[in-house]
Amino acid sequence: MQAIVKKQIKEMTEDELKEVLRRDYLRRLTRYRMTDDFYKKKYGTDFASFEKANIVKKRDYAFEVESDAQEWELAIDGIKTVERKLKELLGGN
Repeated sequence: MQAIVKKQIKEMTEDELKEVLRRDYLRRLTRYRMTDDFYKKKYGTDFASFEKANIVKKRDYAFEVESDAQEWELAIDGIKTVERKLKELLGGN
């Protein structure tokens, strides 16, 4: 399997590889943004305000709220990372 993948990658042009990466980044960005939108609606605020208001503490460190906060933070970090990688890929450094 690994040999097949390596062969396919080797046979691709640089433009084809960039397009594969671009589509993967866009797919991941969409997933992260959907997660961010879900939690914005659920808590009625954005992540920065959620953190600033210390909602986890206010909700007595409930498992669901702590878990949501961690997943939300990962989504926010993912958005930043993927946007940076897309910019680099598309030549915007």
